Amino acid sequence: MPQEQSQIRERSHHRLQEPRRYKVTIYNDDFTPMEFVVKILVQVFFKSQPEAERLMLQVHHSDKAVVGIYTYDTAVSKVHKATSMAREEGHPLRLTYEPE
Repeated sequence: MPQEQSQIRERSHHRLQEPRRYKVTIYNDDFTPMEFVVKILVQVFFKSQPEAERLMLQVHHSDKAVVGIYTYDTAVSKVHKATSMAREEGHPLRLTYEPE
């Protein structure tokens, strides 16, 4: 007697979750030139010149500003690159990343 094959498929449900986002914050100090902060914002965070200047002034007046929200790997990479550039130029610029 031939065996019949069942056409029933088992369904599996997968809950897809969006990756956690991290905010990158830049802090004010008395030694890093404003022009260098703008340079970091343009070159590392890809901000337009006017937006970079606005963020730099926000940092200057408020002591810190969130410069972007990224995935974990991107946030870590941008903070590392900006910090490395600052250290090469001899500036104590501080950036952090934390969960949104």
